[in-house]
Amino acid sequence: MEYELLSQLRQQNPVVLNISNFVTVQDVANGLNALGASPIMSQEIKETAAMVDIAQAVQLNLGAFTQTEVAHLRQMGITANQAQRPVVLDPVAVGAIAYRLQVAQQLLQEMHVNIIRGNAGEIAALGGFAWQSQGIDAGQGAGDLIEIAQTTAQRFHCVVILSGATDIVTDGQRVTKIYNGTPMLAVHVGSGDMLSSVTAAFAAVQSEDYYEAARMATLTFGTCGQLVMQHQPDCGPGSFLPAFLDQLYQIQVEELQQMADFQEVRS
Repeated sequence: MEYELLSQLRQQNPVVLNISNFVTVQDVANGLNALGASPIMSQEIKETAAMVDIAQAVQLNLGAFTQTEVAHLRQMGITANQAQRPVVLDPVAVGAIAYRLQVAQQLLQEMHVNIIRGNAGEIAALGGFAWQSQGIDAGQGAGDLIEIAQTTAQRFHCVVILSGATDIVTDGQRVTKIYNGTPMLAVHVGSGDMLSSVTAAFAAVQSEDYYEAARMATLTFGTCGQLVMQHQPDCGPGSFLPAFLDQLYQIQVEELQQMADFQEVRS
């Protein structure tokens, strides 16, 4: 693990451009800002080129969109590719809604995505695996999660973060299972969206190895959640988010090194 990426992120303060889910846009902005990145959001397609020009990474979220916004997502991704900015895609609920899957597949044909971050149901749907998803939740399935993540990464020539009780990060060959985290992250609706944007921030400072960027983002995010529950074991959903933002702000490299709980899997 390249633990020093956390320090580099704070030193460089990368601008992360987001097309965000309106449900969680404030969580995404606050999470990035607390960690040490600089969030910027866009809803206007005419500003795409200027926005990409000032950004160091782009995060595209399919949480809630219209056909007009799909055009914006497409333009943002293509422009980011042309400018050689890393692109992170969050394919929200593509395992539950056929139209969302269709949109995601079309976008993935028209642009190159460097990292896809989703739950088991979302990643399985993109990889062509049978899975019973329910809304934004991962749902139920019997497949091998490592195989699902690897196959999807290979299919789209990218890094995949499959979020869950144990997070799986893979570039199609290398695989890391990350055990840091807390069930409270699954209770908070915006956690996945925040992780996708945090992943984009790490990708901005480690553009040579997006697998390493994805591992560090996932480890940092999970460790912060775990620390909150260690410090406040009775913390509920209402108090978890502000405590989590505080932890993103306070987390240090030494804490990550001490608490890191992961396994590199030989494929």
